[in-house]
Amino acid sequence: MAARLDRLEECAAEEFTTVKTSSKEDTAFDKTIGHIQDILLDDSFTDLQQGFMEKHYHHFEDTEENKFIYTDIFREYTELVEAHLEAELKARIPGFKMQTFVKSLKSREGEVGEEIFDLLLSFTDFLSFKQMFLDYKAEKEGRSLDLGGLVVSSLQCER
Repeated sequence: MAARLDRLEECAAEEFTTVKTSSKEDTAFDKTIGHIQDILLDDSFTDLQQGFMEKHYHHFEDTEENKFIYTDIFREYTELVEAHLEAELKARIPGFKMQTFVKSLKSREGEVGEEIFDLLLSFTDFLSFKQMFLDYKAEKEGRSLDLGGLVVSSLQCER
């Protein structure tokens, strides 16, 4: 029992040391990522994204060839999302500078959760953007995989 208490104290001391040695940059970065998660989950962002996809999804086709209009739509989407994200971050974080954050994000890629990183990637990566539209179009046209009524049960042999 005493050994277990000693180990708990060691873990608590390590955790305290880790927290204590975090730099202002680490704390600011973590807070910014938290705000981004909140913004991306907010109904205003979802509505913005859904409205944009609803307006443009009919242009997209699931082929290797990309239409010229995709470039214009991608640029418009990127500008729209970046403006929304930056405005929200400036409202939540006094003195926020997007350029500083982007530099920090590039150097800390592995520190950001996969889901948030993938979503941020869809704002800057054309193939992710196109796939998002193809998925939306498939859903609108009833071609998406709907597992809503799927029931999973265990099969056990009775002996």
